[in-house]
Amino acid sequence: MRHNRILITGAHGQLGQALQCQYADYDVTALYREDLDITQFEDVKKALDQLRPHVVINAAGFTQVDAAETKQEAAYRSNALGPRNLAVVTYELGIALVHFSTDYVFDGRQTRPYHEFDRTNPLSVYGQSKLAGEEAVRVANPRHLIVRTAWLYHTIGKNFPNTICRMAGKEVVRVVNDQFGSPTFAPHLARAVFQLVETDAYGTYHMAGSGGTSWYEFTQALYQALGIQTTVVPIPTVQYPLPASRPAYAVLNSLQHPLIPLPPWEEGVREFATQWKR
Repeated sequence: MRHNRILITGAHGQLGQALQCQYADYDVTALYREDLDITQFEDVKKALDQLRPHVVINAAGFTQVDAAETKQEAAYRSNALGPRNLAVVTYELGIALVHFSTDYVFDGRQTRPYHEFDRTNPLSVYGQSKLAGEEAVRVANPRHLIVRTAWLYHTIGKNFPNTICRMAGKEVVRVVNDQFGSPTFAPHLARAVFQLVETDAYGTYHMAGSGGTSWYEFTQALYQALGIQTTVVPIPTVQYPLPASRPAYAVLNSLQHPLIPLPPWEEGVREFATQWKR
């Protein structure tokens, strides 16, 4: 079924902007936080009642992983209460809801990629708040698509590749080599979500760059693609302590049909590098 009217929340972020490009030929309403604060139930109800989209794609959220450890209420309001509000109102109005989650819902203690039916066990407040958002959406609106992704990045916004590129002027850059995941180029994810929405195959999906790598190897690939000569030195996580615990191994794959695989993570790096050079 073609969903012609699309509402995107959190439109200012890297994923929100990628989604707008993907849905350029549709009747899209893209709302920033100042347009719609999803944590305010009455505001959500008023906006959706006026716009009556066929599907809501929620790209809003509290994404500051380390800040969530001390700003727990803010994290839960954005990552759990907000999605719950959207789920309740979309159900009442007969609207489908797409909601994004994260590899941080897992503890990273496996040695094989995580699929949709693996047990969740988040280590951080951020991961716990995102899992709470998943559960709220599942309960409130059966017509949901929960999409877990990982290591999301774009040429815009605050993310690891943009940070590591700004560090390229240093003689040596030290990067963690014992955390593994699936780097995901936001335009690739937006394209896959576009295909998934049209199937109406509601449920939970893993959508991330195919394959897995470490932050160290990711950096090496990125610098190579950009022609950057800076030396990259691998270090263990214990030498780069952060407030929030990260899953050591959170490579994602999918068992859920329809299978809509994203390109290999290396292809995302190449596309990022091409756009970065422009």
